[in-house]
Amino acid sequence: MTVIGIRCDAGTRTGVGHLIRCVALAEELTARGADVHFLADLGGLAWAEAQLRQRGLAWHPAPFDAVGLVAATRRLGLDALVIDSYTLSPEQSVAVRAAGLPTLAIVDGDPRGQSADIYVDQNLDAVLDHGDVRLAGLDYALLRSSVRHLRPWRQPVHAATRTPRIVAFFGGTDAFRAAPQVARLLTEVAAPFDATVIAADESLRAELLAVRAGPGQHFEIIDPTDHLPELLVDADLVISASGTSTWELLCLGRAAALLWVVDNQIPGYERTVARGFAAGIGRLGDFDPRAADVLRELLTDPAARTDLAGRGWAAVDGRGVERVADALLSASDRK
Repeated sequence: MTVIGIRCDAGTRTGVGHLIRCVALAEELTARGADVHFLADLGGLAWAEAQLRQRGLAWHPAPFDAVGLVAATRRLGLDALVIDSYTLSPEQSVAVRAAGLPTLAIVDGDPRGQSADIYVDQNLDAVLDHGDVRLAGLDYALLRSSVRHLRPWRQPVHAATRTPRIVAFFGGTDAFRAAPQVARLLTEVAAPFDATVIAADESLRAELLAVRAGPGQHFEIIDPTDHLPELLVDADLVISASGTSTWELLCLGRAAALLWVVDNQIPGYERTVARGFAAGIGRLGDFDPRAADVLRELLTDPAARTDLAGRGWAAVDGRGVERVADALLSASDRK
């Protein structure tokens, strides 16, 4: 049996995007008979821990340094290691490769000094200029099976048969408290809607409950849920931060309005909006002056939603995890 290690973290400040795309890859690897072990600091997030537990994925404490990581790879009998981190010291990946273990690094533009045999950058129009094997672009988007199985067979078509349904979510922690700001923006749209907004914690829930909806507008505030993909496929419009979840929205053929929260989201946001795969409403805390107009058009014009959703659906086929797993298992076989 091939044994694969995955070194990634999650937390209230770092978010859960690294974990989610690594979980997606782990699902594909285990489906092919590999044994996957996470070496991770999950920041005490019960939701993050549940993602591994529910899938039967082994979880070990994150090694403190390069010596500890190399020791862990030997103790677990790993055939290859996946690294996905903005904060991990490059010394650790260098040490693992020096020990003879094939390594795959998942990056977002800047590799941050990580050393790897295979580099994966799943972002739109990504270009890699380092590594022997370079897997760049949306063809390598790492999507969970719960998303891939819900991908429609044909381009979605919107119709004006009901009050538009909105789903708004901002990662597993919503560290920058986007949900209340977006809810207040929606009240300025002057169009009816039924919105489901995810509150990452009780203080966010309290803020959201204090938002006063306008005529014909309704908010439902819910806790983080493992059934988010099912909610998304029934939504007429999804509002979220630009990031790893964007590729899930495109794969599902959802009409999406994106915002950006931190600087490393700007390239993905600008490229996605420029290509017409999603609408843009600007930066959190300083929305585009036309943000309310953009949302109003999408809520009142089914044809605009259909056009937006169709372009996104055609851009992400959902098979990225298969392509990345092919490359990783091939490298481990050559070990």
